[in-house]
Amino acid sequence: MAAAILLVAALVVRSLAFNQNLQWSVVGHYLFSPAILSGVAETLELTLICQLIGIVLGTLLALARLSRNPVASTFAIGYGWLFRGIPVLVQLIFWYNLALLFPRLSIGLPFTPWGVGVGTNAVITGFSAAVLGLGLNEAAYMAEIIRAGIIGVDAGQAEAARALGMRQPQVLRHVILPQAMRVIVPPTANQIILMLKATSLTAFIAGGDLLTQAEGIYSNNFQVIPLLIDASLWYISLTAVATLAQQMLERQVGRGVLSGGSR
Repeated sequence: MAAAILLVAALVVRSLAFNQNLQWSVVGHYLFSPAILSGVAETLELTLICQLIGIVLGTLLALARLSRNPVASTFAIGYGWLFRGIPVLVQLIFWYNLALLFPRLSIGLPFTPWGVGVGTNAVITGFSAAVLGLGLNEAAYMAEIIRAGIIGVDAGQAEAARALGMRQPQVLRHVILPQAMRVIVPPTANQIILMLKATSLTAFIAGGDLLTQAEGIYSNNFQVIPLLIDASLWYISLTAVATLAQQMLERQVGRGVLSGGSR
């Protein structure tokens, strides 16, 4: 069985390596071109910004979901239902075309002539639409991850902290969240990797990411496959680095939990 797998793999590699239609010289020519590198930088920027929005907003949504306030918990449930129910590509296209719904964005004091406004198209660019679409969508998933981590902490820990005179914010910050991190970190790291690849969807709205730049090049020189290979090589490389970082972070969190439990 192993020999058969190796044989098939060798045949696939050989067919790719010697396939003249792949034009490896074109692949090498554009792999580190300024446009591709610009796309790589924007992909990383989108990933970090959108994931940060997802973590911060997701934490607030998780706390709202666990709140005894029915309004807050209902809002959190509705948010998750809405954003997890609509495909992320649909959300990106919606935000990019927000001007069709609101041609102008304005803010002012009610019942007074005072206010300022700006055209929606001046604010909602491809990049900002990508941030809104990916960030708000990610928050719905991060909320469930963080909520799972919080409810995974034994309730007696919080009760003991409150018995010592800690207020609820202190209990959350110093007792619950540190212990919940061992549950939160692994899926969050996976979400970052998924976000890295999900940024390619912004090519549909000209978000300026790696795939957008590759499309811009091959729309002029018609070298579709070589440019897609360039993009794929960069995605594979970035994912590999993110995976190594994930493993290191998980080991660090694991050591922290073990050392904390040994005291």
